[in-house]
Amino acid sequence: MLHIVNKSPFEKNSLETAVRLSQPDSAILLIEDAVYAASGDTSAVTMLKDVLRDRQVFALGPDLQARGVDVEKVPDGIEIIDYEGFVDLVVAHESTQSWL
Repeated sequence: MLHIVNKSPFEKNSLETAVRLSQPDSAILLIEDAVYAASGDTSAVTMLKDVLRDRQVFALGPDLQARGVDVEKVPDGIEIIDYEGFVDLVVAHESTQSWL
Protein backbone atom coordinates (compact mmCIF):
# COMPACT_ATOMS: atom_id res chain seq x y z
CA MET A 1 0.00 0.00 0.00
CA LEU A 2 1.08 3.56 -0.71
CA HIS A 3 0.36 5.98 2.13
CA ILE A 4 0.19 9.60 0.96
CA VAL A 5 0.59 12.28 3.62
CA ASN A 6 0.04 15.96 2.86
CA LYS A 7 -0.15 17.70 6.25
CA SER A 8 2.77 19.09 8.24
CA PRO A 9 3.69 16.86 11.19
CA PHE A 10 3.82 20.05 13.26
CA GLU A 11 0.18 20.83 12.47
CA LYS A 12 -1.61 17.46 12.42
CA ASN A 13 -0.87 13.86 13.39
CA SER A 14 -1.44 12.45 9.87
CA LEU A 15 2.15 11.27 9.45
CA GLU A 16 2.21 9.62 12.85
CA THR A 17 -1.05 7.81 12.06
CA ALA A 18 0.20 6.71 8.64
CA VAL A 19 3.40 5.34 10.18
CA ARG A 20 1.54 3.57 12.96
CA LEU A 21 -0.99 1.93 10.64
CA SER A 22 1.30 1.16 7.71
CA GLN A 23 2.65 -2.34 7.30
CA PRO A 24 6.21 -3.44 6.58
CA ASP A 25 7.02 -3.27 2.87
CA SER A 26 4.55 -0.45 2.30
CA ALA A 27 5.56 3.02 1.10
CA ILE A 28 4.99 6.48 2.54
CA LEU A 29 4.95 9.52 0.25
CA LEU A 30 5.31 13.03 1.68
CA ILE A 31 3.66 15.75 -0.40
CA GLU A 32 2.65 19.38 0.14
CA ASP A 33 3.34 20.48 3.76
CA ALA A 34 4.20 16.92 4.85
CA VAL A 35 7.64 17.40 3.25
CA TYR A 36 8.59 19.43 6.34
CA ALA A 37 8.87 16.05 8.08
CA ALA A 38 11.95 15.32 5.98
CA SER A 39 14.00 18.26 7.23
CA GLY A 40 15.74 19.40 10.35
CA ASP A 41 16.51 17.64 13.58
CA THR A 42 12.98 16.88 14.72
CA SER A 43 10.96 14.02 16.11
CA ALA A 44 9.37 13.63 12.66
CA VAL A 45 12.78 13.00 11.07
CA THR A 46 13.62 10.50 13.82
CA MET A 47 10.31 8.71 13.23
CA LEU A 48 10.98 8.52 9.48
CA LYS A 49 14.50 7.19 10.00
CA ASP A 50 13.04 4.41 12.18
CA VAL A 51 10.43 3.60 9.52
CA LEU A 52 13.10 3.19 6.84
CA ARG A 53 14.06 -0.17 8.33
CA ASP A 54 11.10 -1.88 6.69
CA ARG A 55 9.26 0.72 4.59
CA GLN A 56 10.13 3.02 1.74
CA VAL A 57 9.79 6.77 2.26
CA PHE A 58 9.54 9.28 -0.57
CA ALA A 59 9.30 13.07 -0.68
CA LEU A 60 8.00 15.06 -3.63
CA GLY A 61 10.87 17.22 -4.86
CA PRO A 62 8.81 20.11 -6.27
CA ASP A 63 7.05 20.45 -2.89
CA LEU A 64 10.41 20.48 -1.07
CA GLN A 65 11.62 23.23 -3.39
CA ALA A 66 8.39 25.23 -3.14
CA ARG A 67 8.75 25.29 0.65
CA GLY A 68 12.45 26.14 0.68
CA VAL A 69 13.51 22.80 2.14
CA ASP A 70 17.15 22.10 1.28
CA VAL A 71 17.14 18.77 -0.56
CA GLU A 72 20.75 18.22 0.53
CA LYS A 73 19.54 18.01 4.14
CA VAL A 74 16.90 15.35 3.51
CA PRO A 75 18.04 12.26 5.46
CA ASP A 76 19.62 9.37 3.60
CA GLY A 77 17.07 6.75 2.68
CA ILE A 78 14.28 9.19 1.90
CA GLU A 79 14.03 9.21 -1.88
CA ILE A 80 13.19 12.48 -3.58
CA ILE A 81 10.92 12.01 -6.56
CA ASP A 82 9.32 14.19 -9.22
CA TYR A 83 5.73 14.14 -10.48
CA GLU A 84 6.51 11.27 -12.85
CA GLY A 85 7.85 9.30 -9.88
CA PHE A 86 4.62 10.08 -8.00
CA VAL A 87 2.59 8.57 -10.83
CA ASP A 88 4.92 5.56 -10.95
CA LEU A 89 4.38 4.97 -7.21
CA VAL A 90 0.60 5.07 -7.55
CA VAL A 91 0.72 2.64 -10.46
CA ALA A 92 3.14 0.31 -8.65
CA HIS A 93 0.94 -0.07 -5.57
CA GLU A 94 -2.30 -1.98 -5.53
CA SER A 95 -3.95 0.55 -3.24
CA THR A 96 -3.37 4.00 -1.79
CA GLN A 97 -4.42 5.71 1.41
CA SER A 98 -4.40 9.48 1.67
CA TRP A 99 -3.95 10.82 5.19
CA LEU A 100 -5.54 14.25 5.52
